[in-house]
Amino acid sequence: MSTYKHSVSLDASKCTGCTTCLKHCPTEAIRIKENRAVINAERCIDCGECVKVCPHKAKKAVMDSFQDINNFKFKIALPAPSLYEQFENLDDIDYILQGLLDIGFDDVFEVSRAAELVSAYTRNYLKTEGIQKPAINSACPAVVRLIELRFPFLKDNIVKLLPPIDIAAYLARKKAREEHPELSNDDIGVFFISPCPAKMSYVKNSPAPDERRIDAVLPISDIYFLLINAMKREKTPKPLSKTGRIGVSWAATGGEASAIFNEKYLAADGIENVTRVLDQIENGAIPNLEFAELNACTGGCVGGVLTMQNPFIARARLQTLRKYLPVSQNFLTEEELKYIPEYYFLESLPEYTPITRLSTNMAESMRMMADIQKLKEELPGYDCGSCGAPTCRAFAEDIVKGNAEKYDCLLMYKDDFKEYIKKLEGTK
Repeated sequence: MSTYKHSVSLDASKCTGCTTCLKHCPTEAIRIKENRAVINAERCIDCGECVKVCPHKAKKAVMDSFQDINNFKFKIALPAPSLYEQFENLDDIDYILQGLLDIGFDDVFEVSRAAELVSAYTRNYLKTEGIQKPAINSACPAVVRLIELRFPFLKDNIVKLLPPIDIAAYLARKKAREEHPELSNDDIGVFFISPCPAKMSYVKNSPAPDERRIDAVLPISDIYFLLINAMKREKTPKPLSKTGRIGVSWAATGGEASAIFNEKYLAADGIENVTRVLDQIENGAIPNLEFAELNACTGGCVGGVLTMQNPFIARARLQTLRKYLPVSQNFLTEEELKYIPEYYFLESLPEYTPITRLSTNMAESMRMMADIQKLKEELPGYDCGSCGAPTCRAFAEDIVKGNAEKYDCLLMYKDDFKEYIKKLEGTK
């Protein structure tokens, strides 16, 4: 049984079994059983695609509550850079940071600030001899889990540096302890303000040590309304922001890649596009590539399911906001860039069973593969979803694994059904 803690769930009372989510899931984690969607926890990557496309709002992201800040003496907000693009006519990030203090946080540490530091060390990382190229960013947990499940041979291509949220949590706690030595680590609550459920899952499943622990993940959609009421434009905010264009640009596709100062990069967004790019990388069809920035959401993090604004409008706002920012406020010295600090490295990637693995026994896997191929050739090939599986190939696999019956395919038996109806009509 899966021990992975997911942040995407199903409200069965709202589900009509319409197959919309079934057709959009990138890992084929959804089936329709008894006219209701069922999510396979082993396959789900919490990308939120089903939340976006469900016409009945039956899929939802399960996040922490803002009230959780009351459990700590000292509360630190870690705003994702995608928060800034949610507000119209914003020309100063300090309004948002001041607003976070006004709604109850004691301090704010920008994730975009940590992103600038990660960018600097990524440039060093790419120069390291022996790393797998193209290096794939580790900042999008949905993409990392997708690679683990569908492209396990690309696991070594993932950049072995922690994403900015971990570095921000570490530096925020360190700063709080230095400024408030009377506080213990347990007195300090660190709250990441997230654009997507995948980051919630990442935090809940991460074995992070206490010094970089994130205590709760709050959705941008909840914080947005609190900030709207708290932000007072007539009041001059304190000069709190310590980030620049490089860090803020991580909010949108291409921001992370452009910060490595290397022209041999690719930036792709949207889970379907990402899957196609990973296919090509795995097949060696993209030569001379140093770095691949892959984001599951359209437009990058500004397109997360927990954001408030259209991702294209948010990206336009990012371009405007960038005009008022310096390039960076977190340049590192040559001495600091000589070595990447130990706390920037991923200890290890989580171990998952690739969804392409049918059995732990090679002979059994080969037999099952042959049975699946034979069944697939017998099926209509329409990929209509009426059987409850997204494709005929997935349906054949379900049958071989004992999770479906051949008669679940209505089209395969339509002629028999017609004959049966004729016989019934003939007996009247």
